[in-house]
Amino acid sequence: MTDENYFNVLCKAFASLESEDEIHRFLEDLCTPQEIDAMSRRLMVAVMLKKGDVYTKIVKETGASTATISRVNKTLTYQSAGGYNIILDKLTGDIK
Repeated sequence: MTDENYFNVLCKAFASLESEDEIHRFLEDLCTPQEIDAMSRRLMVAVMLKKGDVYTKIVKETGASTATISRVNKTLTYQSAGGYNIILDKLTGDIK
C-alpha cells in the first residue's frame, strides 16, 4: 500500500463518521493530544484570518506562533486545496 492509499483510507474513515461524538472519539484514538491541539489551533487561526483579525490578536487569543499563522494564511491565500474554505463555509455561525 502506498502513502496515497493510506491517506485515502483515512479520508474514507472520516467520511464514514456520523456524529461529532464519533469524530471526537476517533481523533482521540488516532492522534496525540499535541496533534489534536495543533490541528485545532490551525483551524482557529484560519477562522480568525478569514474574519480579518490581525496576527497580534491571533497570537494573543490562540497562542499560535507567527510562523503557524503565516503558514495558514499562505494556504488560505495561495496554496489552498480548498479544504479550509469548505470547512469555514460550513462552520459559519457555529464559531464565536
